[in-house]
Amino acid sequence: MSNTPLMPKATAVWLVDNTALTFEQIGEFCKLHPLEVKGIADGEVAQGIKGLDPIASGQLSRDEITLAEKNAGRKLKLLEPKVRLPEQKKRRGPRYTPVSRRQDRPNAILWLLRNHPELKDAQIIRLVGTTKNTIESIRERTHWNSAQLSPMDPVTLGLCSQIDLDLEVQRAAKDRPAALAEEDRGGTLLSADVTTHDETDHDMDRRPGRESLDLETVFAKLGGSRKNESEDEE
Repeated sequence: MSNTPLMPKATAVWLVDNTALTFEQIGEFCKLHPLEVKGIADGEVAQGIKGLDPIASGQLSRDEITLAEKNAGRKLKLLEPKVRLPEQKKRRGPRYTPVSRRQDRPNAILWLLRNHPELKDAQIIRLVGTTKNTIESIRERTHWNSAQLSPMDPVTLGLCSQIDLDLEVQRAAKDRPAALAEEDRGGTLLSADVTTHDETDHDMDRRPGRESLDLETVFAKLGGSRKNESEDEE
């Protein structure tokens, strides 16, 4: 519950006119500076404002005012409201965009698609208050004004706050699969152990279809070829 009374200046006007409270007590209760309360008493501040009775509105009791009048150091205490209003639930849905800003939404959508492709359509809808069909048409360049669109920051346009934009970007980064992040970084090079590996003679000899070399067989073949050459010369 707020510690400030309803219509604080109007309440201060009534307290100045109908009680003997000090300027500090009234200022403390109404969240006003004592000099501002003094201005109300002098008729220099809050001219034309009708006083609001805090007793009739259930914000103060007569006994509380009487005790505070007797003790200048006592602070007025705001009464608990007799009727508690239910907390207003936050409405989920597309953000409302003023009519004067609606023409800038396609430019903002284009900016988001280019600079933050990781954002989902639902996140863009929350940020700028658009529809999925509009986002799809801008992405596919089938929008009726596609040729005239230019990317513009939605924060600069006043369509959303920087805090909301950063929050949606962080959510998109958390939801993004790790596999996509690996693809975005590109393929990695093979390790040096793989690229610089030299096969040993033993490994080469064990390749399929490759016979091991026998030195005696080689020399025998060479000897036979030399013998044939000598016979041809004779």
